[in-house]
Amino acid sequence: MLALYSAEQSHIGARRRNEDACGQVRVGECVCLCVSDGAGGHGGGDVAARIVVETVLGMFEASPGVSSAVAARLIEAAHGAVLVAKQDHVDDMHATCALLLIDLERREAVWAHAGDSRVYFFRAGEVVFQTRDHSLVQTMIDAGYGGLELTRTHPQRSLLTSAIGNLEGIEVSVSGEVLPLHAGDCFLVCSDGWWEHVHETQMVTTLAEAASMPDWLERMARVVSADPAPRHDNYTAIAVRLQDAAGRSLHSLEP
Repeated sequence: MLALYSAEQSHIGARRRNEDACGQVRVGECVCLCVSDGAGGHGGGDVAARIVVETVLGMFEASPGVSSAVAARLIEAAHGAVLVAKQDHVDDMHATCALLLIDLERREAVWAHAGDSRVYFFRAGEVVFQTRDHSLVQTMIDAGYGGLELTRTHPQRSLLTSAIGNLEGIEVSVSGEVLPLHAGDCFLVCSDGWWEHVHETQMVTTLAEAASMPDWLERMARVVSADPAPRHDNYTAIAVRLQDAAGRSLHSLEP
């Protein structure tokens, strides 16, 4: 059995409203964590992001499970809920979604995403895996027109090739087979406003320095706020660390 230690932060940045949303829910030994980054005029983005998180967490709570099929179904349900909401909303509204599912008893995890919100997996203090964005810039990188630095510097880096709420449908990427978890494994689920300013090397450095998951997020948030780039986007993240549960609460929020 594993114990889960988590923390979350969501900041408005330099924008007029926070169009990010995040949350987590636990049912038995299964946990779902979700981040969404919304977009749309006159509040459409924050409505979309809130619908995504509420739909994902609500469906998981009603029918928990940790598998690629469950992860994909949660995002597809969120897409359907946003499409329904768009019928009564005068402005365009869409959102990203990145979610992580963990079975503490089986020591397994899966993740899924649509858009450019990311899931990072850390083992032994290093980035082992990060999701691949559904974006125009990622398509350019795949075609050989530049390196990964373009995801942070290209002027069209915010153009998505898949987003919840698109009338043409969405592409959902899932992790495939369940990942066997070890004590000490960490995850970061975050919006692009977070990872754009915190490079992977800084994620690793701040993780090594942090005394807890809240401390890790605080250290990374200071990196974001110190970036001189104009008009910071909203930035949101959930951090997770897994430890052996012997002698500890099975689900704890670190002080």
